[in-house]
Amino acid sequence: MEVKPYADSDKNKREQVEMMFDNIAPKYDLLNHSLTAGIDKIWRRKAIKIASRNNPHKLLDIAAGTGDFTILEAKRTNAEEIIGIDISQNMLNVAIEKARKQNLQDRIKFMKADSLSMPFDNDYFDAATVGFGVRNFADIPAGLREIHRVLKPGGRLVVLELSEPSNPIIKGVFGFYFHKILPVAGKLVSKDGSAYSYLPKSVDNFPYGERFVNIMDACGFRSTGLKWLSCGIAAIYWGEK
Repeated sequence: MEVKPYADSDKNKREQVEMMFDNIAPKYDLLNHSLTAGIDKIWRRKAIKIASRNNPHKLLDIAAGTGDFTILEAKRTNAEEIIGIDISQNMLNVAIEKARKQNLQDRIKFMKADSLSMPFDNDYFDAATVGFGVRNFADIPAGLREIHRVLKPGGRLVVLELSEPSNPIIKGVFGFYFHKILPVAGKLVSKDGSAYSYLPKSVDNFPYGERFVNIMDACGFRSTGLKWLSCGIAAIYWGEK
């Protein structure tokens, strides 16, 4: 079943996701880092370490949002060309300003683009990353095939995404926080109740674990694998073209 942010809207999922992130962009960083207690920063560093194993020269960050993943890639890799794309211009405006404040505007280019139809040539990038964005794709297999298209042969895709813990105790605590606390806190701060109600629903609906690895395989990726993080709260997935 397709999950969308705004149940009463006639817009398609891609349009609703763009509208949602445009709405919450000003408060996005405050909410995300405080609600995860900063552990998402540790997850990102682990994902970038996997993405940089083949020493990429051209690196693409998809669903870049406010740029945290993209900026960290500029700091922790030797990539000569780093491009971050997102469908929300308001999120990208935050990312552009953050990169400017850290004097990284010459190393990173941010641009508005849809992950299902990217304005890049075939076989262009050495590596691609997606941090907490795959579950927002309007069509996950189509998005993965498009990423496969723009990667060079041997290029690596690394995906960081939330999942559901397998430990029953952690699952219970995480579930209560994720479904009860997060939507309320998100609504109070961002003033968009639908956005932070959509988040847990989108994670529940995401084919995490081996199911996602199987989808990557079906979309043409090889040498696929996954690494669980923080008792299964999140996972890193990877594959090569």
